[in-house]
This record gives sequence, C-alpha cells and structure tokens, in this order.
Amino acid sequence: MKIDKEILDHPTHAQHKLKLEYTEIPFNCNGCKEAGIGLKYKCKQCEFDLHKVCAVASPVITHPFYKKCEFRFYHRPPGTVSRICDACREDILGFVYHCKRCDFDLHPCCANLPQVLYDGEHNLYLCLKLLSSCHRCGGKGPGWSYRSECKNYNLHLSCVKELLVESWQAMYLNVDKNKARDIQSRIPSLKGTLQNHHRGRSGGNVSKCCQMAVGAVRVIVSAILGDPTAIIAAVVGSFISK
Repeated sequence: MKIDKEILDHPTHAQHKLKLEYTEIPFNCNGCKEAGIGLKYKCKQCEFDLHKVCAVASPVITHPFYKKCEFRFYHRPPGTVSRICDACREDILGFVYHCKRCDFDLHPCCANLPQVLYDGEHNLYLCLKLLSSCHRCGGKGPGWSYRSECKNYNLHLSCVKELLVESWQAMYLNVDKNKARDIQSRIPSLKGTLQNHHRGRSGGNVSKCCQMAVGAVRVIVSAILGDPTAIIAAVVGSFISK
C-alpha cells in the first residue's frame, strides 16, 4: 500500500516544506491554477497550495484515450502559444501534461480523472466523445464527459465547471459579490435544462433524471477538483444544496 508523505519538498516552492492536509473549503492550486478541494499540500508560511496530484505528479504518464501519446509533466505550458486542456476545454495556465508528438494537453487533475465514478446509485463512465446530447448545454461539442450506465445521461466536464467551480471560487475566494450572485443564479438551470430536455415525458421520469443529475454533478465536481472520494462527494453535495 502506498503511503502519502506528510511533509514534502517541491521545486516550485523550495523555500519552505509543504504539509499534507485535508480541507472541505475550495482553494486555488498554485501549480495548475485550477480550483481544488480535499487533500492538498500546503505551505502555511506563504499560503501556497498544491493539489495532491499536482504535488506528486509522475514525470511521464499514458492515458487510455490517447494510446499513441506519451504525456510529460511541465511546470509551465510549453511553447509560446496559449494552450487548452483537451479534457475540460479550459485554459492551461500552470502545471500541465503535454504530448509533444500529438500536441495534446491535460490538466493534472483531468489526467487523473477516474474512468468510472459511482454516485451512490449509478456508475458514470468517462467518455472521450459524446454520442448523445449533454444535459447541460444540449450539444455534442469537444471535450470529455461522464455518461450514465444507461447511456441516457451525459455531462461535459466543461459544463460542470461552468456551473459550479466558478461559483465556489466566488463564494470562498473573495471574488466580486455581484459576480457571485450572478453565478449562483445560474446553478439551478441544470434542473431546468433537464426538465426541458424531457418535456412530454411523465413527471416521474423527469424527477428521477433530475435526482440523477444532482448525484452525478456531486461526484463529477469532486473528481474534477482533485479528490474523487465519497467524503468529498458528500461535502460537494452540501454546497450544491445551499
């Protein structure tokens, strides 16, 4: 069994050691510049935080979606052009896994997303491409998604981030309060989107699908933020219900 190091030296913060700790409050990772929750390595002198997956990233990885690729870990995006994560379609601003041969890029947390998530009742499977419409945006655009076992429920990673990650940053990272209220007002639209998607069906089917949406969003967000555990999924659920 692999045991996590409690204290860590990291080349991007050589002046102090980092300590492993657990948080239920979202934070900004100083490595990949993405939001996080759960286990992190923290410097208490400098308020410097790293996702666990960013702090102990492997130098080279492969991924089942890109069988010909070899992803190398970089502290900064390589090259001079701006780069976008091929998983979540968000900008790459810090730590990244990059395949030089194929020019693919992945955030560390995206690269480590589980192939299967369990929301307490259903399995959700990570997919490279959508064959059915996303239940948030209604499209089949690029970027990874999670799909239910019945193949009737799909969510883009990018759509989940749009609905929730920005909201948490606004609530917990001192973003402008007007922006926070604006983002908060958009969160219930997931349920509205589902109801519109199932217009004409019985109320029971709509209710069941909306319940699946809450469970799916909860576990997907916890995975995107770097800690796909049952404990963190429950914490995420409490935020969603506020």
